Amino acid sequence: MENRNQEIINRFKESWIIIKNRYLDLVDNYNGFENLKFIIKFIDELNAKNYNNFFRLGMSMHRLIISRSVDNGLRLDQKYIMIETIEADRFEITMKDGVKIYKQFNSEHLNDLRIFKVLEILKDTLID
Repeated sequence: MENRNQEIINRFKESWIIIKNRYLDLVDNYNGFENLKFIIKFIDELNAKNYNNFFRLGMSMHRLIISRSVDNGLRLDQKYIMIETIEADRFEITMKDGVKIYKQFNSEHLNDLRIFKVLEILKDTLID
């Protein structure tokens, strides 16, 4: 069981490295992605707080996806948090699954306590 837990944590951590590098590539090599610098900083802040032990990261261009999925990709019944960059100083945060929205709000910064509250809610869901 210990080996399985460590394997899951390793997969989670690897996803953080991959996603951060993809965002860095977009910011460094393509026009129009400057707003993603805030997402990169947010990833670093979460990583420093060891959230990489509990969540997998994914992305869709301007959207950061945070889940408890062991594997890449999500089923319709899996909950996740999506952080979408609307503008340099505006983000939309949504906790949902493939069908239902559980929480949704806009924020001017990624240090918003509401984000950390939905992270804690998601952290309490099963890893699958």
